[in-house]
Amino acid sequence: MRKNPFLIMLASMLFLLIINPCLSMAQSQKEAQPSQPQETKEEATVKSEVTIQLDKKQLKNGGTVIVTGKAPEGKPVYIEVWTEEKVRAARLDAEVDKETGKRPYIFYMTDDMPAFYNLLMPKEFSDTLEAEKKLGRKWSVSALLRNTGATAVFDAPAQAKIDRYQTSILANIIGSRGELLSPMDKSENKRRAMQLVKAKFRDLPVVFKANVEINPDGTFKAPIQLPGNAPPGKYYVVAKVDKDTKSETVVFENSISFPSVYLDNAGRTVNLFVPFLLTVAVTTFGVLMGAGGGFILNPLLVMLGLPHTVVAGTVMPTVLFSQGSGIYNYSRIKFISVKLGVTLGLAMLAGGFIGPKLTELITLDQYKFLFGWILIILAALMLWQTTPKYLERNKKEQAILKEYQRRAQEAVKKKQEGGK
Repeated sequence: MRKNPFLIMLASMLFLLIINPCLSMAQSQKEAQPSQPQETKEEATVKSEVTIQLDKKQLKNGGTVIVTGKAPEGKPVYIEVWTEEKVRAARLDAEVDKETGKRPYIFYMTDDMPAFYNLLMPKEFSDTLEAEKKLGRKWSVSALLRNTGATAVFDAPAQAKIDRYQTSILANIIGSRGELLSPMDKSENKRRAMQLVKAKFRDLPVVFKANVEINPDGTFKAPIQLPGNAPPGKYYVVAKVDKDTKSETVVFENSISFPSVYLDNAGRTVNLFVPFLLTVAVTTFGVLMGAGGGFILNPLLVMLGLPHTVVAGTVMPTVLFSQGSGIYNYSRIKFISVKLGVTLGLAMLAGGFIGPKLTELITLDQYKFLFGWILIILAALMLWQTTPKYLERNKKEQAILKEYQRRAQEAVKKKQEGGK
């Protein structure tokens, strides 16, 4: 049978009209499908997730939380722990610059320092921590992080906003911290954060611990130990191998109950019964000596672990209670000299303005040193004044003491007679 050329051409055109849209649609779908690039070595490392778990999510008045997890085999594991509570940390850089030979007098301060911070390291670094600890006051956060390979994982305190002031002793006497300087870059901010961690927490074992046990298969385990004076609230925990390889952040909470209370400006919890009973005893003795008792209470509260700046600021107004009752009782027995009192009061007014500013600039060690020597000198002078030889040479003072004793006895006698 003879084929018609016209029919063949028509069929071919119809076929092309039908098949062309289908081919175009398939090609478009292929082009729209995203390509699957090969994963680079660096991306694979970042995706090597570190897992982490906590054995409990709630603590009361401190305690221990056990951290477990898994990291890439053969890698060190560091664990950062910090609380949501923030506290002030400050440091005066007054050490002589080796290059210029001058003291910079720059005051660094932040209100964003975590009130609790721990960096847990592998157990293999226990000797490194012990060697740094033996340096005493000269131990360095930056040197410790460098020697343990933990510089990259030191992160939570480094996020704190740190202000710096060009200061001087004169600036603080007139009530100023000095001139606010320009903000620091991230690297410098991190370096100063290391110094502020030491200034705030002081003792190396309080912050750094080599207690992470790592097994050959990459699994790890470490205890987080929260002391009884730790702040309440949320605590964040993250395990890290390096800057990029880390776990998700997990959370646990610490709660406190009365008589424990949290002092937000001190960054720690205190059992109120201890300072209450201590103050009763100190005030009784202090008023007996003609004072409010603050000079005795200050070093005792510092020994309990409270920051010296908070102790000085807290004891000052509370002494008003003992001073008020003492003034009332001393006025009844006529032992107050108004002229001398006003003179001393004016001098105290000036000292009360200067003292708080200078307190910010000195460290706890300097505070203890100055306060200790003041107490020693005063104690030596008072002891010397009670020796027979001194009293023998000071008949006038003896006469005054006898007059005071006579007045006191008369006042007591009149009170007893009035009661009858």
